[in-house]
Amino acid sequence: MNFIETKLPGAYIIELDKVGDERGFFSRVWCRKTMEEQGLNTNIAQINTSYNAHKGTLRGLHYQQAPYEEVKIVQCIRGSIYDVIVDIRPESPTYKQWFGIQLDEDCGKLLYSPEGFAHGYQTVKNNSAIIYPTSEFYTPESERGIKWDDPAIGIKWPLVPGSMSEKDLSWLPLEPEFT
Repeated sequence: MNFIETKLPGAYIIELDKVGDERGFFSRVWCRKTMEEQGLNTNIAQINTSYNAHKGTLRGLHYQQAPYEEVKIVQCIRGSIYDVIVDIRPESPTYKQWFGIQLDEDCGKLLYSPEGFAHGYQTVKNNSAIIYPTSEFYTPESERGIKWDDPAIGIKWPLVPGSMSEKDLSWLPLEPEFT
């Protein structure tokens, strides 16, 4: 596993070491020891999966408020997504900045999103799926979101958004969350 810090401190692209032959490949996607050596949160409370039938589907931007802030480690296991994280730590020098990366079933990369970040993604291909462990249990009363097109953040999504949930469409821009 190779860890590449993004422009947002504490967030990493994790490149997998693939060992392959004519049958395919093998790779570790999780190693507590390696993660601890990087100084990353190794608690796994639950593992989630999400499937999306249609290209352009947008989910997010989601996070949980303290004390239930969570780490997410996102891997695309089918199709392709554009995965986005936003630093929502008001004291951070990268507050309101975002990072996006295309993840697909063949790229051998994961995205580590630390506590204090919102997360969302858009499918780039039909029939896309992700899997992601989280460091905290889902706590509905702590769930929050940010408007997907908040102009103060300025995310450049690769496609015009297609399907979105009513909840995701109802989120407000970031600033009202902290007032």
